[in-house]
Amino acid sequence: MPDFIKPSVLASVAVWGVVTITGCTVTSPPIDTDKQTWDAYDRINTIVSRDEAVSGPISLYEAMARALKYNLDQKIELMDEEYKSKLSELGRLGMFPSVVASVGGSQRNNDSGSSSRSLIDGSQSLQSSTSSERRTYTAQLAASWDILDFGLSYIQNKQNVDEQYISQERRRKVISRILEDVRTAYWRAVSADRTHEKLIKLEALAQKTLFQSEQLAKRRNVSPLKVLNYQHDLLEIQANVQRMQRELFFAKKQLAALINLKPETPFKLVLPDRTAVVPELPGSAEQMILIGLKYRSELRESSYRKRINDHELTKQWVRNLPSFKTLLGMNYDTNKYLYNNEWMNFSGTVSWNLMNVFSYPMQHKVVQSEAKVIQAREDALIMAILTQIYVARARFIRLSQELNTVRQSHEVQDNILELTRAGFQGKIISQMDLVQVEMKTILDEVRYDTAYADLQNAYANLYASMGIDNFDSDITEKDSVSSIAKKLQFYWTEEITTLPQVSRRENP
Repeated sequence: MPDFIKPSVLASVAVWGVVTITGCTVTSPPIDTDKQTWDAYDRINTIVSRDEAVSGPISLYEAMARALKYNLDQKIELMDEEYKSKLSELGRLGMFPSVVASVGGSQRNNDSGSSSRSLIDGSQSLQSSTSSERRTYTAQLAASWDILDFGLSYIQNKQNVDEQYISQERRRKVISRILEDVRTAYWRAVSADRTHEKLIKLEALAQKTLFQSEQLAKRRNVSPLKVLNYQHDLLEIQANVQRMQRELFFAKKQLAALINLKPETPFKLVLPDRTAVVPELPGSAEQMILIGLKYRSELRESSYRKRINDHELTKQWVRNLPSFKTLLGMNYDTNKYLYNNEWMNFSGTVSWNLMNVFSYPMQHKVVQSEAKVIQAREDALIMAILTQIYVARARFIRLSQELNTVRQSHEVQDNILELTRAGFQGKIISQMDLVQVEMKTILDEVRYDTAYADLQNAYANLYASMGIDNFDSDITEKDSVSSIAKKLQFYWTEEITTLPQVSRRENP
């Protein structure tokens, strides 16, 4: 080995040795959990501070509007939809030719030369000569296009667009669920706000009355059995009220989470009149089923999945075709010995991966098996939609009847309370009996609100089972909560009265 080469060889070996050792010793430190904790804690206020502040009592439609704009679950779906849109845009670039620009240079310490030897007599036919400078620079701009890659990219882009549609349908489903949950939590929270102060007063009065009944039993002014029966009835009513109040209390916390408020944030609700008109069924069972089969997001997603599977079959077939690749380039070289320092070149190559031909039958069977799975899931989904619509209708009818019964019971209990108070003022009825009647009245009041909340939830579930949109999917950060609330109120009070039409079946 010449002496002048040895230092460069040693340097190269040293560099590769350092790179190898460094690559083998690379480590990643564990996450600092304390820092992660405080970073997450600081982000709580950041997340909530972006929302419009609550300026007054929150109505049902404002709560739904806040959920549409600020709920984090639907924001995740919105971001996923945007992500799929960017993927679709990126996939379009795969259909264009690739254009590569390159610049290079080379240098050597002596001349590059060669001679020729005759194949006839073995003699040297030319003197040693060179056709290249010691230092040269080159530049190239080349465009290449693979017809097979273009076809595969075109099909893949169609699949990406369908994935984007699937993201839109999933967002529809999430928002529909959120609005249904908001409607249920709102009416339960209204019931809690309506009865909270009354229950606090009655709690104190009940404890006082229980103490007085114990004193009467000790003085034997009243039969011990009568006192015990009274105490048992009073405690049972009190326990029922406390249980229902506990369930309603968590409804307000749930509502706060749905509209992206911190759990400890105090807020008031608009308390609607209980005598609001009870909604009616939006249509016949057959009409609702047809609408459900048209609008349910899960069924639309299944249709897109089938289309993606069809494209996959086409893609597997195209992948078996020969590939034809073309190349067009513009070149430049500083070598002074070249006759032309600038030139253009064009080439074409046909290649065929024969292994794809042999593997195609198995690939085709795999894609067909996936198609059968999608079809089976769609069949199950159709029957599930059918069942859900019938159950939603039956539940709404049943809860309407229950609400009517609870309303009548509440009216009767109000009359009993009025007569009991009059009897107490006339000293005909004892305070213990009055407290018992008042607690029963509060219990009926909570039951009335709960029944009304259940009916409102069942009403929203009717439309959720049909998959009808009840929101503007083009809502942006610029839209105010009040403007969104107005759109929702208009929908639920005006547009919802008429179901969308399903086009007639086309003749086969």
